[in-house]
Amino acid sequence: MQFHQKQLDNGLQIIAETKPAAQSAAVGFFVRTGARDEQAGVSGVSHFLEHMAFKGDEEYSADDVNRIFDEVGASYNASTSEEVTFYYAAILPEYLDRTFDLLTRMMRPSLREDDFNMEKQVILEEIGMYEDMPGFAIYDATMATHFAGHPLGQSILGSTQSIEDLKVTEMLEYHQNRYGASNLILAASGNLEWDHLLELADKHCASWNKGTPGRTNFEAQPKPTTSWIHRPAMNQQHVMQMASAPASANQLRFAAEMAATIVGDDSSGRMHWELVETGLAETAELGYNDYDGSGVWATYMCCAPDQVKDNLSRIQKIYEEFNREGPTEEEFEQARNKVASRIVLSSERPMGRLVALGGNWVYRNEYRSLSDDLDTLKSLSIQDVRELLDAYPLAQTTSVGLGPLEG
Repeated sequence: MQFHQKQLDNGLQIIAETKPAAQSAAVGFFVRTGARDEQAGVSGVSHFLEHMAFKGDEEYSADDVNRIFDEVGASYNASTSEEVTFYYAAILPEYLDRTFDLLTRMMRPSLREDDFNMEKQVILEEIGMYEDMPGFAIYDATMATHFAGHPLGQSILGSTQSIEDLKVTEMLEYHQNRYGASNLILAASGNLEWDHLLELADKHCASWNKGTPGRTNFEAQPKPTTSWIHRPAMNQQHVMQMASAPASANQLRFAAEMAATIVGDDSSGRMHWELVETGLAETAELGYNDYDGSGVWATYMCCAPDQVKDNLSRIQKIYEEFNREGPTEEEFEQARNKVASRIVLSSERPMGRLVALGGNWVYRNEYRSLSDDLDTLKSLSIQDVRELLDAYPLAQTTSVGLGPLEG
């Protein structure tokens, strides 16, 4: 694999990892914008705009966009998070030109008012759907609680009110600012030629406006908070807890991934054996999420209401013991193997490398090969986990419950 990088005069960054022996190629645009970059009056506009990108431009309709992707056999989609909106397609190499043309059109959609009004109803239905899904609802509520007063606390979907009030002119302004070339990364991987990719970028993207890059970025300082959302019709209680963890640019993120695997892996972590394998909970996991400037330990548990208090105490004891003593040698090596397998398996296809390639560039403006990741993992020691826990101990700073309990 060979890495390439260039920046156009308008600020568009282009990165690629070429591998002639691959049987496919993947290409996508990473837009450095998400829920945290929205003003309060346009909450949810990033996600809404993701939908609108599939509605086409002056030449192509929404039907055309989907038809062309299907004609080239692409595996395509888009996603919106708190910080990034990602548009991508995995294809056979011979369809790169046509796919690239379509993706660039999606970066500059017409945003027709008729399409906007129609898709608004789809977004409102989606909000209602996710509110009925406990896992999504409690995540949204916990992020809002933990990051209260911080941009990361803003909802990806927005609210029913914010979407109903949103105007197409506001979306147009947001798009002009946040989808400028200087806020975009064009990434590609797999069987493709670098020079040809540059030709396509120059043809389709060189005339784009620069836009307004950057964002408000400071580390959150959450205060201990507990909140219970009463839903008496539910049979199980869902609980999510968050605490501060390393940010995306912090070198401790590698040790954090190891710690989360040791303690909270959904099939082999300490919490699984203590609560799930014994039948005390249906789910008990610990995840590590890293963002620009902040990070979180995210605990998730689902169990019978009468088990909540005791299970949270059990989790607290697991965390206290791990903070105090760290992992055993056996746990550490098992986690190292599990994380290594995860990295290698996800990298075997160009699509997996595209995600890693873009993610590293978005958050750290750096290229990391598969070997780089494996070498870093190999170099980790229990002392690195000790350093991590001294700076960011596992904790239950924010607690949000969703279910029949009233608190």
